[in-house]
Parts: sequence; C-alpha cells; structure tokens
Amino acid sequence: WGHVSSGCIYAGAKVRDAAGERIERDLTRPEVRKLLMTHPEVFHGFTEADPPNFSFRQPPCSFYSGTKALAEEVIQAAGGRTYIWRLRIPFDEQDNERNFLSKVQRYAKVYDNVNSISHRADFVTACLDLWERRAAFGIYNITNPGWVTTRQVVGLLKKHLRVEREFQYWSDDAEFYRVAARTPRSNCILDASKLLAAGVTMRSVEEALEDAFRRWTPESR
Repeated sequence: WGHVSSGCIYAGAKVRDAAGERIERDLTRPEVRKLLMTHPEVFHGFTEADPPNFSFRQPPCSFYSGTKALAEEVIQAAGGRTYIWRLRIPFDEQDNERNFLSKVQRYAKVYDNVNSISHRADFVTACLDLWERRAAFGIYNITNPGWVTTRQVVGLLKKHLRVEREFQYWSDDAEFYRVAARTPRSNCILDASKLLAAGVTMRSVEEALEDAFRRWTPESR
C-alpha cells in the first residue's frame, strides 16, 4: 500500500544552536527570519520520527492537515507492507491552478514564508524508486532537498519569465489571516535525508525551480 500524505502536518522548523534544540512554529517573525537569512545552518527540517505539530492533536491546524495526520496514524497502526509518501506544495513547469508557481503569479498579494516543496515529477519518480529499490517500508518525506522563501520564487519568475509587475506582500501574519485566509496555513521545513539514505536521489530545490521556470509552459486559453 502506498499512501500520499503531506508535509502540511508540521509547522515551522527545528533550530539547533548553543542553547540546544527548539521548534520555531512561526518562521515569519522578524527575529527568526533574520536568523534564517544569516545562519541558515542552524535550521533543520522535521524528520519522519518527529510527531506532527500541526494536527487535531496539536492545534491549531487546518481540516486538511488534521485528516492527513490521522490517516498516517491509522495506516501505521495497521502495519504491513506500507509506504507513506509525504508531498509538500507541488510545483512543476506546467501552468495550472494547482501549481504553486502559477498561484504565486496570480495572487493579488503574496504570502511570504519559508517552505520545503516538491517537484511533481520528482515526487512520483521517488515514490516508484523506493519500491523498485525495495527500500524499507515506512514514512518518507519526499521534498526536493532544501527550502525556499516565496520572495525567492518571485525573484526566479521575474528573472526567467520576464514578469514586469511589482509584487505586493502581506505585511505580516496578522494582516494575512485577517484579510485573506480562513483557516490556519502550514509553513514548514522537512528533512529528506531518510529518502536520500535509501538511495533515492532528488534534485535540490534550487535546481528543480530553475529547471521548471526554464521549461515553463503557459496554460492554453
């Protein structure tokens, strides 16, 4: 059994510094963002062994994230020959309403945050590779290694697609949730080292994004 789950069952990232390890749920806080930009090496993603912290058991969360976390619990309790593949914010070079890169271009205002993301074809290939390699059953974070900010994505699309518009950003989480969002949003960094240790390779998030924009195919009208 192969179950497509989601990295949206987490919020934030783990920070390891001289004071030890802590979880930062909100990566938009100015002091956290400054640390992320100046010392990215202290930020680490959630591993498959970390319990979800954006779920019905650890609210607040969205209904989507809550049900994904519960599904993982049920499948793991059943045991057996099962893979749980965690997807995170899918994107590729095909322009469509479900593509993260398309959404960013069409938003009137952009929500800037930090996330791990998954190239759609890379994700599918990695899922199949786990089976073909007879990798151990269990949970796998299947994201392109690394993380990216929404501002970095905007910079890439302006560079490759020659987008002239000036993008507007929500000033902070308070404004975003007051005006635009109806449910809590998951923003997080995932650790894909278990997948890589199983012998399944994935392009870095930077390489996958650059390639998607170079091969961008606009939606036919």
